[in-house]
Amino acid sequence: MINWFPGHMHKARKDIAEVMPQIDVVIEVIDARIPFSSENPLVPSLRGDKPLIKLFNKADLADPELTQIWIEKMEQESGVKAIAVSQERPEQIRALLPLCESLVPEKLRSIHPARAMIMGIPNVGKSTIINTLAGRTIAKTGNEAGITKSQQKIKLDNNVLLTDTPGFLWPKLTPPSCGFRLAITGAIKETVYDYGEIAFFAADYLYQFYPDTLKNRYQLETLPDNDQEIIEAIGIKRGCAGKGGRVDLQKASTLLINEIRAGLLGRITWETPSMVQDEIIKAEAEDLKKAEEKEARDRERKLKTKKNRR
Repeated sequence: MINWFPGHMHKARKDIAEVMPQIDVVIEVIDARIPFSSENPLVPSLRGDKPLIKLFNKADLADPELTQIWIEKMEQESGVKAIAVSQERPEQIRALLPLCESLVPEKLRSIHPARAMIMGIPNVGKSTIINTLAGRTIAKTGNEAGITKSQQKIKLDNNVLLTDTPGFLWPKLTPPSCGFRLAITGAIKETVYDYGEIAFFAADYLYQFYPDTLKNRYQLETLPDNDQEIIEAIGIKRGCAGKGGRVDLQKASTLLINEIRAGLLGRITWETPSMVQDEIIKAEAEDLKKAEEKEARDRERKLKTKKNRR
C-alpha cells in the first residue's frame, strides 16, 4: 500500500471546499490511461450536485476502445459529461470553453461569468490544459508531481472565469493496485516507490493484455511466463546485462517504465471497468476481514484484562 498525503494537499482540499459554493461547473482532469486510478474520490463530496466535466487527458496515449468504454461508464453518473482530449490537439481542449458555458443556466450567466473550477491529481497535465485555454503561459508545467501550490483565478474566452487548484491525492490509495498504476504513469513522486516493483507490475499487465506490444517493442519471439523473466528478457535485448550475462534488473526496470511514460510502447490503458470492480470487491473483503480480526483481538484483550483484575 502506498500512502502519500503531504500537508499542502490537506490544505488544498480544505481551500477547495471553501471556494466550491461560488463555483458553477467543476472540471476534473483525469489521465485517460488510468481513468479510475487518476480520479479523486473526494471530488463527488466536494462538488455536490454541480455539473462535472471529466476531462480524459492524454487520450493519444490511451487505448481508444477502452477510453470510449470508460467515457460511457462515467457519463452514467448524474450531472457528468466526459470528453477525451490530447495536448497534441489544442482544438479539443479549447472546445471545453463553450461546453462550460452551456452547462451554466442562462439566469446565472446573466449575473456573472461562468465560474469553473479545474482540479486533478498531480502530473495529470492540468497546467498544460490551462495554458492552452488561456492562449498564454499562466500555469507552470513539468513532470514533477505537485507543481501548482495555491489557487489562482484566470479570465478566459467565452465569459469563463477559471479557478485553478493545486493537485492533490487522497489519504489512502485503494485498491492497492491504484498506487502501482499511478506510479507507472508518473503521478507519484519517484521517492515513494521502487522502479523494480512497479516494472514487475507493468510487465505482468502487459503480458496479460498487450502481449504483442511487448514482443514487437523488444523484439521478443516468445514471451516468458512471469514478470521477472520478462524484465530480464528486455534487459538482455537492451544491453542491461553485466559480466556473466547477469541482467541489472533495476536498470531494465527503469528503462521499461521510462519507455512506457514516453508512449513508446503505443496506446495502452492500464485498467478496465470490470477489472477495477473486481479489485474494489476484493479490497472491501480484505478490509472487512481485517476489521473482524481486529475486533476479535480487542475482545480477547478485554477478556484477558478482566481475568487479570480478578
